[in-house]
Parts: sequence; structure tokens; C-alpha cells
Amino acid sequence: MTLSEAQRLVKSKQRVADHGEVFTPGWMVEDMLDLVKHESERIDARVLEPACGSGNFLVPVLARKLVTVQLRHGKSEFEKRHYALFALMCTYGIELLADNAEECRDNLAEVFNTFMGISSDDQWAQAARAVLAVNIVQGDALTMTLVSGQPITFPEWGYLGKGKFQRRDFRYDDLTQRASYEGTLFGELDDDDLFVPAQTYPTMTVNQIAEAAA
Repeated sequence: MTLSEAQRLVKSKQRVADHGEVFTPGWMVEDMLDLVKHESERIDARVLEPACGSGNFLVPVLARKLVTVQLRHGKSEFEKRHYALFALMCTYGIELLADNAEECRDNLAEVFNTFMGISSDDQWAQAARAVLAVNIVQGDALTMTLVSGQPITFPEWGYLGKGKFQRRDFRYDDLTQRASYEGTLFGELDDDDLFVPAQTYPTMTVNQIAEAAA
């Protein structure tokens, strides 16, 4: 690696010293994702990056998911759009630094908008922004808290078909316990089990989700 290449992997020496912030190069990200190729390309695979930075891992994950959306649902514009949003809904991140978290949201939004062929003021782009506002959080993955000190909460999104989405919110610390039982985040458990949603929302359309970003 040359000096210039190394410099591109850091924003500043101070941030490296204070936060251990170093970015993983793209070729390494792709090699790592290839190790879990099936999961990284599955539309409904729920991927959480606990130190997401500006999206070095999450952006290629979303890109892979959207390739699957095109292959499976590209013949129906209705299904393509809804499953593309669902792919975004299944992408999560935690980031300690505010500027990185916002840049991650911007980068994911750009990938989504480009795939959809829409501008940032489109209803679908606004819905994507509403999703990213709750899926990519500024907080500490080790303490499982937001900068405010409150527990991190993530939405479990579901696509019910016919343009309807479901949202249930769970505390991240509860989800990590669930994962120890089931092996995956948001693992399926019976309704009478310990892990119950912190909040459940009525079913929503894209328009209703977009209104949350207004």
C-alpha cells in the first residue's frame, strides 16, 4: 500500500487516535462479503454493521440486494419498487460519529435513488430517508446506547405484499439476547416469549412512510 492509499483510508490522524477510525478498502469489503455471498445478496437478510462509518460495508450490501431485486422482480415495476425499499429496510448501522452516520445515510440513499431512477424529492426517496433515519443510528454499539444515553432501538420492517409494510420496534440489547437463542438478529420467536416489541405500528404504505420524513 502506498502512502497516498493509506491516507485515503483515514479522515484525520486525530480521529484514528480518538476513535480508531480506519476505513476498510473496497476490494477487501467485496472479498469479505463473498464469504457470505448468499446472505449478502438475499433481499430480506437483515444486515447490521455495528461500526458502519460512511457505509463501506452497507453500500455494497445494499447494491447486492438490489441486484437480486432486479433479477426477481424487475418485470413488475410495482414489486420492484416495494422490494427495493424492503431491501433498504433490512440494512442497519450503528456509528459513533455524527458526520459518518449522516454520510452513511446519504450514500445509501444515493444507491437507492439511482436504482429507482428517482430524484431526492420523489415520494420513494422521502420514504427511503424516513427508513434510514431510524435504521442508521448514531450511538455506541458496545454500550448499546444512543448519544443521549437512551437504549438503541431498531425497527423490524416487514413487507406484507400489496404495497403494505409493517414496523415493530425492538431494543438492541434485547435483540442481542434473541440472537444468542436463534443465531440471527430478529430471530423468530413465539409471541409469548420474552422478546416483545417496544412499539408496534399500524400497517403503512410508501406514502405514509414518506410522510414521516416530512
